[in-house]
Amino acid sequence: MSRRMGTRLAWAVLAGAAADLAGLGLIAAAAWLITRAAQQPSLAALSVAIVATRAFATGKGVFRYAERLTGHDVALRAQAGTRERLYEALIPPQRPRHGGADLLSRMVDDTEAVQDLLVRALLPAAAALLTGLAAVVIGLTVLPVTALVLLAGLVVAGVLLPAATAAAARRWSARIAPARAALAARVADLVHGSADLAAYGAGERALTGALAADETLAALERRQSRVHAAALAVGTLTQGLTVAAIVLLAQGAGAGSVATAVLALTALVSFEPVLPLAAAGERMAGITAAIRRLREVRAAAPAVAEPAAPAPVPSAPLTVEVDDLVVRHPGAARPALDGVSLRLTPGRRVAIVGPSGAGKSTLLAALMRLAEPESGNIRVNGADLRDLSGDDVRTLMTGLTQDPYIFRTTLRDNLRLAGPEADDERLGAAVREARLGPWVERTGWDAELGEDGRTVSGGQLQRLALARALLYDPPVLLLDEPAEALDEETADRLMADLLDVIRDRTTVLVTHRLKGLESVDEVVVLDEGRVVQRGRHDELVAVPGYYRDLWESEALTRR
Repeated sequence: MSRRMGTRLAWAVLAGAAADLAGLGLIAAAAWLITRAAQQPSLAALSVAIVATRAFATGKGVFRYAERLTGHDVALRAQAGTRERLYEALIPPQRPRHGGADLLSRMVDDTEAVQDLLVRALLPAAAALLTGLAAVVIGLTVLPVTALVLLAGLVVAGVLLPAATAAAARRWSARIAPARAALAARVADLVHGSADLAAYGAGERALTGALAADETLAALERRQSRVHAAALAVGTLTQGLTVAAIVLLAQGAGAGSVATAVLALTALVSFEPVLPLAAAGERMAGITAAIRRLREVRAAAPAVAEPAAPAPVPSAPLTVEVDDLVVRHPGAARPALDGVSLRLTPGRRVAIVGPSGAGKSTLLAALMRLAEPESGNIRVNGADLRDLSGDDVRTLMTGLTQDPYIFRTTLRDNLRLAGPEADDERLGAAVREARLGPWVERTGWDAELGEDGRTVSGGQLQRLALARALLYDPPVLLLDEPAEALDEETADRLMADLLDVIRDRTTVLVTHRLKGLESVDEVVVLDEGRVVQRGRHDELVAVPGYYRDLWESEALTRR
């Protein structure tokens, strides 16, 4: 926590304690005033108590408002900071080890634990401590023996009871967060995969699994609610017994009605900030489990190591040299790339082809600094890629990658992610190059797209991501299967237009489609992470090998 946040938290603690102390003073002064007034003294004898009652009543409201304002400001800032750091742990090139629904649960539910830690645990505990001490001091001043009883009651309600509830709730809370994440995953599968589940007749089974997950979570939460109810009952009982004992001691010691009323009501009110600590202790079990889950995400090892002092960004035009590159995915037995070499000069277009799993997308990931080489290197204008910041690398080399994301906003805003200052004319040029013009004319720029592209077809999603890549126009354009999810005729037209658009751009094109590749400068064939063929299109179709086999197979399907 920063020093500024610590200062704000201290002010929140002081304001909360002042509000509780004002409430305690209000009750003590009012009790004295009422009982003393019953003895019919002169008005002058009551004037100080009257002023004090008004002052405490006003101060309680003012300090409580200040405490709520300052405390929630600190809590919300802390929660926002936690979510920001969690986002940073998830964006490339990090390696999230959890599913999307589980990460959403951690992002929404678990980050709220930071807010609860401050608002429902630390602030109440600090305020309760100061208020309890003030009440004990009043007891010592009026009748010392009652102070010991009050201290014992406060320790039971404010220390022992929260510790007991925390211990009882810990075994359930440690299971509630994973159960909530499991339910979120089930519900996400039902919502996002409803069409596929219906097509395969698996909807009933998926619904049964979701209901079972919901019942598991509900059972755990019911058990936790029993802990909460028991803690509330024990705390209230402790409060009542403490006040009754103080009244009996005061009467036995011959204290007057004024002293007895002050001691009894002071003890009663001193429990007001202490009783919520039992719920805070119960909540702490869930908070610690949530914080542990957040730390798991943030502790995930990064996919690449950022340089301590990044080198300056090379200026275009760029020459990219890949030399004997070896990349191995974590836990994999064999490398995804094994000794791959490549040279990209300004304006050169290289197509990467090969079977699924050959390492094509891994090569693009390495170029974008999303994968760490095991050996070999990539140089940009002579500078080693590992000496550059990952963000700087992705301003130089990026484009269309696998699984492009579409946000739930307008078509225009989704495109402007790649060009925030682009006007409609520039946006229109990008969508025409991606063969999206007719669709945009029908839907309009302000058509809202569903989350993750659920309201568009796979082909429209792919072309929209392609338009975004063309709009960004990096010095080295990387395209991963731009014609994927398109029908044969549309894919052919798109590839023809795309190859024309990138004619003067340095481009790496990953594709399964060979039609039109006669216009690129070089074709590199990968198989099991190794370069098995390379050359121009006409050279490769003239010799036996994977490329000619694929070309002949593609020609047969077009007849």
